[in-house]
Amino acid sequence: MNRSDHPLSGARFKPRLLAMAVATAFSTPLIAASADETSVSDRVQAQGDLVIYNNTYRNTATKTALSAEETPQGYSIVDQADLDMRNADSVAEALRYSTGVNTELRGGAVTRLDLFSIRGFINYQNAYDGLPLIFNDWNLQPQIDAKVLEQVEVFKGPTSTLYGSMPPGGMVNLISKQPQTESAHSVELATGSRNKIEASFDSAGQIGESDFSYRVVGLASEEDSQADTAQDKRTLIAPSIDWQVSEDTLVNFNLYYQDDPAMGVYTTLPAEGMFRDNPNGEFDQGSFSGDKNWNAYEREVTLVGYKINHQLNDNWTVLQNVRYMDASAYQENTYISSLEDDMRTLNRNAYLTDETSKAIALDNQLSGIVYTGDVEHNLLVGLDYQKLKSDIRYEDQAIATLDLFDRDNDQLDRATLDMTNTAYSSDFTKETEQTGFYLQDQMKVGSLVLIAGARYDDYKGTEKGKKYSQETDTKLTETHTTGRVGALYQLGNGLAPFVSYAESYQPETGVTRNKEAFEASTGQQWEAGIKYKSADRQVTGSLVAYQITKDNVPTRDPNGSAYDLIQAGEVESKGIEAELQAQISDNLLVSAYYTRQDVEITKDNNGLQGKTPVWVPEQMLSAWAQYDIYTGSLAGTTLSSGIRHIGEAQMDAANSDTVPSATMMDLSVAYDLAGLSPDAYGATARISVSNVFDEASYTCYDGNNCWFGAERTVEASLKYDF
Repeated sequence: MNRSDHPLSGARFKPRLLAMAVATAFSTPLIAASADETSVSDRVQAQGDLVIYNNTYRNTATKTALSAEETPQGYSIVDQADLDMRNADSVAEALRYSTGVNTELRGGAVTRLDLFSIRGFINYQNAYDGLPLIFNDWNLQPQIDAKVLEQVEVFKGPTSTLYGSMPPGGMVNLISKQPQTESAHSVELATGSRNKIEASFDSAGQIGESDFSYRVVGLASEEDSQADTAQDKRTLIAPSIDWQVSEDTLVNFNLYYQDDPAMGVYTTLPAEGMFRDNPNGEFDQGSFSGDKNWNAYEREVTLVGYKINHQLNDNWTVLQNVRYMDASAYQENTYISSLEDDMRTLNRNAYLTDETSKAIALDNQLSGIVYTGDVEHNLLVGLDYQKLKSDIRYEDQAIATLDLFDRDNDQLDRATLDMTNTAYSSDFTKETEQTGFYLQDQMKVGSLVLIAGARYDDYKGTEKGKKYSQETDTKLTETHTTGRVGALYQLGNGLAPFVSYAESYQPETGVTRNKEAFEASTGQQWEAGIKYKSADRQVTGSLVAYQITKDNVPTRDPNGSAYDLIQAGEVESKGIEAELQAQISDNLLVSAYYTRQDVEITKDNNGLQGKTPVWVPEQMLSAWAQYDIYTGSLAGTTLSSGIRHIGEAQMDAANSDTVPSATMMDLSVAYDLAGLSPDAYGATARISVSNVFDEASYTCYDGNNCWFGAERTVEASLKYDF
């Protein structure tokens, strides 16, 4: 088990906030006519600048410009309009209204990582502009702030044919805001619950009369954590420049720097006192099982990259996408070792992690269109490479107990902690290297879209040093091939049925008791569904059914000790996902999402066969509505509301109890201040409320390690576009 798995440890158009009227299929003007002689909506149309993705953008699911409606695999997009409408402050919040994705697996107070379950499988690693945010499998996970994002794309099911090592449930690709030649600038101030203070800006445009255009996004934010005694603080700057070298060549330079001096808490609480009975009482959502003198998470991430897109001729294009990462994280934390029989005395350990990672990722793509008779082939040939070197230190020590119902979170004396020579003491270097070569043929024959792809990967991994007080010097070398085929047919009435098959793989570190290296875990998915888009683009939707089987899952060796593993495990995930978005009228936009999944361990040597993994609710349902007011005294107002239901999930691997379901409501009200005065043109005020009724929700890894979901938060903001 990885330490991070342990509970302790083509052109594409998008709208600006005030220009939704001219943008996407599901948008309507946010601003209505004012008493002024020129209506607000007229001024929006006059302003009307569109954000256009540059030529380096590629669809996540195909690495081509194929639209989501034509892609024969499950695929969801949360665009800029959705991000603004829902006032998403994080990627996790952005994906709350998405099928197949369960977010915030470690509760509302844990904000330092983006951790999702996609179609029943855990995913720790996102992609950013098509390249992986390389994760060291411990505690140093790069995290991209939602403020810099143009949209979030979820590619569901196995994605290894295009991206190499990935879990079989799918992946999340974060698309950044891009430079543009049209001048557009904004500043925003926000405040809210838990003493939140935030300032941000976004500026884009052409540099003089040159061939250069730019985009720069900045943020400074701090607020108290949901858990007692902690804070969240962040600053970031993300500049990028496009250089139009010639009509055929575009070069993009990009930088992302983020400093997180404080990132809340990571501690857990026992289920007794949360959703299970405890004779001593119940915990409140701010309960903290750690100590304020030993609670820190400091992270610094620098990403530097470039993209070169060159049009070789009318049909062929080459793209090189490169990014270098330099990141560090230091953590002081505590974890629960056990809960005494009195149900109030908590035995705890303090631990620290000190990690650095340096990594490089690159993707070279050659794409072109050729014809064979009536068949159009969009060919893609790719070579990608990623390399990571991470130094990891871990120390651990038992500390004073905590009375959960008479909490003293100020007990520890740092001078008395001896974090050396313990049973879990670790100081080692981890290195991984992956090279992949892939081919894809995207074919169009009239209304039929066919995709076929194959990939070959060469993976190397080493760990050297002291790990859990034992010297380690392990090496893993393996090769793997994966494939993908799919077909979609557009019937002409907006309906497009499809079917697909795809494979995945993940390297598995570790060895058997006979010192034999593990093979990669593999996944296979069969998927079928139907997508719909009305002729006027006012209604879209999809209905998808899938079955995923993951093989070679490490499980207990029946002939070895409790710590010996063999690869005899298998997990099967079956499910249905339904999405519908409809522009009911000029004023009203509605969206609805439904997920039903059945995930089961089908082979295991540790008594878990027939069980369901944790963090996998059987059902998820959500809906969102947006209503724009164009006339009258409230003209310029946008009212939005959503409701989301997360069904029951298993509390632990043994399925000894369930985590209860929860239903939460979110609200957002935005008002264009130009409705009050022409002098306020460009200014928008917004109030948003997450979890309006403060519904308690929970997630669990096991009975001693549970988290409260996000409590009610209120945020007010003022944004000025100019």
